[in-house]
Amino acid sequence: MNYRTIGVVELNSIALGIETADEMSKAATVDLVMARPTCPGRYLVMVAGDTGSVKSSVAAGREMGGDLVIDWFVIPSVHAMVLPALSGATIVPRINALGVIETYTVAACILAADAAAKSGQVDLIEIRFAAGLAGKSFVTMTGDVGSVKASVAAGVEGVGDSGPVYNHVVIPSPSDDLKAQLM
Repeated sequence: MNYRTIGVVELNSIALGIETADEMSKAATVDLVMARPTCPGRYLVMVAGDTGSVKSSVAAGREMGGDLVIDWFVIPSVHAMVLPALSGATIVPRINALGVIETYTVAACILAADAAAKSGQVDLIEIRFAAGLAGKSFVTMTGDVGSVKASVAAGVEGVGDSGPVYNHVVIPSPSDDLKAQLM
């Protein structure tokens, strides 16, 4: 399915996260794209649909989650590379310059990835989150050096008030050994 609007609620409780996923899917006509635990004991709920429905669903999730909501967002026009990068399904023919943005929350990482992809001629390689990463997440991207630098800067800025960016780098010419590990 071609999702244009996505919304996420990230919680600091697995039990409440499961209940929140149920409430979000009942609150509006949305597709429950993802509902799963992440490290360290967090739970991520992602919905997709039309903008009004996603906003209603996320609002219901935030209300139910209360003080245990650690991050959230609604992206009205998500970049087409974001969802494949989340599932590790992107195919990048080659890696030129490499950009990495590391965040403290999954929601912040998805926001960074969307902003980075929208800002320049880059390909998202992967959005990896919170599995054995102590709750952190990161996105990798490739393109020419100038585009990667601009996209990383836009991605860092795109996080906005969401969870903070932990670190970010641009590697102009990654080694062949590193490239092999990323593909």
